[in-house]
Amino acid sequence: MKPIKRKNTVLDIEAIKAKLPHRYPFLMIDRVLKQTPGECVTLKNVTFNEPCFQGHFPEQSIMPGALITEAMAQATAFVGPEEGSTDPAVKKGFVTMTQIKIKRPVIPGDQLVISVKQIKKIKELMKFKCVASVDGDPVAVGDINVAIVE
Repeated sequence: MKPIKRKNTVLDIEAIKAKLPHRYPFLMIDRVLKQTPGECVTLKNVTFNEPCFQGHFPEQSIMPGALITEAMAQATAFVGPEEGSTDPAVKKGFVTMTQIKIKRPVIPGDQLVISVKQIKKIKELMKFKCVASVDGDPVAVGDINVAIVE
């Protein structure tokens, strides 16, 4: 079957599944909207039929902060290779998350746009600044550190 392409999509769900080992219900990235050296922008469509909303919370469904943070961590996998890199498929291993702050709730129907920017690299370790936004307003921010693995 011929792949279906959408405007403003760098990587679709099939390409994302090929890169990440995660699957439903923990695959948190639906599209990669931008991918350049040192940064990326990804999209997560938040829908009520996700299992986390069945009891979190009964009177007002909100996306758990841990899942927002997981989406930010998964987004780091799609930061483009550095300028001059000969290997576009550099593998990254998760190390730590720091300074994570949830600023406001994310609810079903929201589109979570996650911007990731590499801010430092020391040998095999990289530090990324992540901002998750809904309608242009930040809902979560934090730093994610990863290691390059062979």
